[in-house]
Amino acid sequence: MRNPIVGLVQMSAVPKPKSNLEKALDRIARAARDGATIVCLQELFRSQYFCQREDVELFKLAEPIPGPSTRAIAKVAKQHKVVVVASLFERRAAGVYHNTAVVFDADGSIAGTYRKMHIPDDPLYYEKFYFTPGDLGFRTHATRYGRCGVLVCWDQWFPEAARLTALSGAQFLFYPTAIGWLPGEKDEVNRAQHEAWETMQRAHAIANGVYVVVVNRVGKEGDLVFWGQSFVADPFGRVLARASSRREDTLLVECDLSLIEETRQHWPFLRDRRIDAYSPLTERLIEEGTVRR
Repeated sequence: MRNPIVGLVQMSAVPKPKSNLEKALDRIARAARDGATIVCLQELFRSQYFCQREDVELFKLAEPIPGPSTRAIAKVAKQHKVVVVASLFERRAAGVYHNTAVVFDADGSIAGTYRKMHIPDDPLYYEKFYFTPGDLGFRTHATRYGRCGVLVCWDQWFPEAARLTALSGAQFLFYPTAIGWLPGEKDEVNRAQHEAWETMQRAHAIANGVYVVVVNRVGKEGDLVFWGQSFVADPFGRVLARASSRREDTLLVECDLSLIEETRQHWPFLRDRRIDAYSPLTERLIEEGTVRR
């Protein structure tokens, strides 16, 4: 099988969900026609990033899975024989909502789902109001073009999430993302924040010997300016391609899967892990040799 070509669809969003969905479907089709075999969309692509305020009316944006959006994406995935990673606002039941990523195989079937595990609560990122923490664990989804692990946005700061997903067999870690600059911050603070964000995820690629694929939003929504700069890092941590910081973009990046084996042979981090000594990781804090819960 030829090497997978990953398509990263970096979009701006408008207030009308139908328009965002139609744009995403068009971009998936275009990426597939240009050679992409796996296409990833940004976090919560159907709408603008609504978590900037707490408003019960915004729960109306949620939909069931399967539902209208998954049916539309499944159709385009099957038509173009492409794997798609799509992030949606899931209505699981009355009062129970998730930030959920769905992986569609190239025949249009759902290969798997992932519910965002780490839920932030920061200025303009009031996600705990909307999302129940995920309960599906960290897993890999087998598709026609590769084994895809999916994590979502705030998950990208946690090495434990990347490690457990990689241990389940992932060749790719996909991170649908919505991250931007807060109003009024100094340029040097913005620059440092972006550098930390990218460095953290490149470190996941190195530590686990996998490809990391990050797809961010772009443009101004409410008080946030999303910084775009979606990128792909190879198992050595090298950035293979990076999207614009100011405009919509679609990247196509070929990923040589043999590099995973080659990198892990030279950097055998998984081999040399001391799994007999890591049980304290399940505790909140360790202080002076005593576990604190």
